[in-house]
Amino acid sequence: MEFKQLVEVAEKWCSSVPFDLIFAEEDDERRLDFYAEPGISFYVLCPDNMTGGTENFHVWSESEDCLPFLQLAQDYISSCGKKTLLEVLDKVFTSFRPLLGLPDIDDETFEQYHAGVEEEPGPDHQQMGVSQQ
Repeated sequence: MEFKQLVEVAEKWCSSVPFDLIFAEEDDERRLDFYAEPGISFYVLCPDNMTGGTENFHVWSESEDCLPFLQLAQDYISSCGKKTLLEVLDKVFTSFRPLLGLPDIDDETFEQYHAGVEEEPGPDHQQMGVSQQ
């Protein structure tokens, strides 16, 4: 994806979250820098398949306080499959929710998702490795 398009995606994302895109640089590396109060900053290195640059997105922060919160996003990026910039930014936002003073939405979403799932297999379902003799 062209860097200009990545910048547009980042600017659109910033319009719905408390982060601002404070720097976008394409010369040395395709880098997007973000900032939110109270002093939360991170940057994203974008893939550059044209010139042999990085193959996947990479997120990092210069702030020691922010780094532990980026682990979720880093794990997500390194998992299977290609990710879009929007997917990466959304995962970063989820990671920083506690620092931003926002409620953690994962627990509620998890509860709603699993509300209709049976706890134990019914009598018709045979458990793997258990003989019904």
